[in-house]
Amino acid sequence: MAVLEDLKVDLSVVLGRSHMPLHMLLRMGRGAVIELEATESDMVEILANDHPIARGQIVVTGNRISVEVTELIRKAEVLRAPGVTIGEGSVPILEMDDEPA
Repeated sequence: MAVLEDLKVDLSVVLGRSHMPLHMLLRMGRGAVIELEATESDMVEILANDHPIARGQIVVTGNRISVEVTELIRKAEVLRAPGVTIGEGSVPILEMDDEPA
């Protein structure tokens, strides 16, 4: 466990998303308000190094805002197994022959 103590992970919480034309983004200045496609009761996505790892809910206590983790997101088995394959019946990437087909 001592090895993991120096490991740094960037955590992000995504409250919502918004789509807008580039020209609108370029016209924004200080104090501009961007409306999100979410409400205060929607789930938030928790990212570790830009990869989704969990979902949660916003909790407001006094003047503090926090996130309560309500669901962990597991990686798909195919991503965890060595020799990842793409598609059914395909050859594992790490076991392919070097000979051209």
